[in-house]
Amino acid sequence: MDCHHVYFLALLQGLTEFLPISSSAHLILMPVIFGWHDQGLAFDVAVHIGTLTAVVVYYAGALKDMAGAWFGSISGKGMNTDARLAWYVILGTIPAGIAGLAANAYVEAVLRNPLVIATSTIVFALVLWLAQKLSAEQRTDNDINWRDALVIGLFQAVALIPGTSRSGITITGGLFRGLDRKAAARFSFLLSIPVTALAGLLKTYQLLESDQAVSWWNMFLGALLSGVVAYIAIDWFLKLLDRIGMLPFVIYRLILGSVLFFVFLPG
Repeated sequence: MDCHHVYFLALLQGLTEFLPISSSAHLILMPVIFGWHDQGLAFDVAVHIGTLTAVVVYYAGALKDMAGAWFGSISGKGMNTDARLAWYVILGTIPAGIAGLAANAYVEAVLRNPLVIATSTIVFALVLWLAQKLSAEQRTDNDINWRDALVIGLFQAVALIPGTSRSGITITGGLFRGLDRKAAARFSFLLSIPVTALAGLLKTYQLLESDQAVSWWNMFLGALLSGVVAYIAIDWFLKLLDRIGMLPFVIYRLILGSVLFFVFLPG
């Protein structure tokens, strides 16, 4: 990869990973528009490490409290809000983990198709819009229960379909459960940590099993840039969420899906 490919793809991945606009759609569209070669598995590993680091650093204080409370809960010290939230993140991760193990090979072989991505980009944009329209948005982080975690986790499993947007579909699930948009987004980002870590481990294993040449400089640069941009994107998104809502992202996704159809639809 040329250096400017690394810059643009890392910036794009960092920006789109946690916004509800589908990183996979963007990473497929950009190389096609500019005639670049596929970025390769090694770069995918690098940007996963970068975005995972970003969300862990952003929520470092909360994660420390959750981890301490979780270990306390399994050692008989009782449950508190942080312990429950940690258990809910674990519960919400299970459906996506099972779906990934069961269907990942099929998804990679069949569903990584630009027309599938265009369709899911548009369809799940409309579902996100519907969720915001119907949601009471009266419940906060402190009101999350195991049913919310399970439902949002099931929504997250749907993100296995390329173009869905993992953050978009989990925020959608939270809104349908009546969470306010900030609570839905925060739980979505916390829920991303184990899923992103598992995806990164899987891609790392695939990289170690392959004979692909690795440019360590490109990997380092990709991880650094995607991590910095993802951190900024998370902070920006959460601060503006009350003001802008989901409609701008819905409109953007509808435009993006239409562009994908225009570029890839035969004839």
